[in-house]
Amino acid sequence: MSKIIYAGRFMMELLLAMAIGFIPVGVGLMAILHHQEKILAENSFYSVQDAIISVDRSLERLQAAANSALMLGGKPCEEVRQKLHDQVDITPDLRSLALMENNKTYCNTLGTSTHHDKFFAEAQAPLQLMFDTPASPGRVILSYQVRRDTFSAIATTFATQLRNELHGFQNGLTVMLEFGDSYVWALGDSRDPGRPSLVEHVEIGVSERYGYTVKAGYLRGHGAHEARQAIMQTLPSLVLVGIVTGSIFYWAVFGLRGIRQVNAANKA
Repeated sequence: MSKIIYAGRFMMELLLAMAIGFIPVGVGLMAILHHQEKILAENSFYSVQDAIISVDRSLERLQAAANSALMLGGKPCEEVRQKLHDQVDITPDLRSLALMENNKTYCNTLGTSTHHDKFFAEAQAPLQLMFDTPASPGRVILSYQVRRDTFSAIATTFATQLRNELHGFQNGLTVMLEFGDSYVWALGDSRDPGRPSLVEHVEIGVSERYGYTVKAGYLRGHGAHEARQAIMQTLPSLVLVGIVTGSIFYWAVFGLRGIRQVNAANKA
């Protein structure tokens, strides 16, 4: 009977030591998960701010080109065409410049194409994404329009420039730019069947200068995947800490007690 009692007591002591040893493992796992969630949330937040700064800097050149072209508004196209071409040649990433009067294009560095006319006559915002234009089929164009009285100037650039900015955000993060109802991201645009599925740690920011929206986030399941990776890397160390903790507890509580009992029995 004493052996059964001893075995039962030993099992209880062992289970208690294992439970104590599990505490640092559990705490460590919770700390890893919390830290991982914090990293993803901060990455989304700061990426939105970085994207706005980067895209604003690119749009400054587009705006400056449009403002410079507007100063030529009202002058005959034959007089200003070469100046517009020269400005396109010296401005990085600038695709074209066009002058309009009463919503009709009368001078364009791309030639006589008037695909701007209806589009910009109905546009409410100066920044617009244009898809599959006659001059650039299959391409996405970003246009910036400025107005003065009945005249306006339009500066355009390929959206490739924007995509290059967005490709800089890695580690599974998806960043999308919205210009009204149109959008572009590193791997697609509004012509795609559906938007990127941003469901985890989504952050949204709006450019105060240009009014476009930036959305950043992760696809479904990304957080769980990153958590598994982090746990697999640290779990062996946590288990070792748990074993050491449980062993120290067992020795300190039950091992020393057994030694004291043996010493007491010998003295008796």
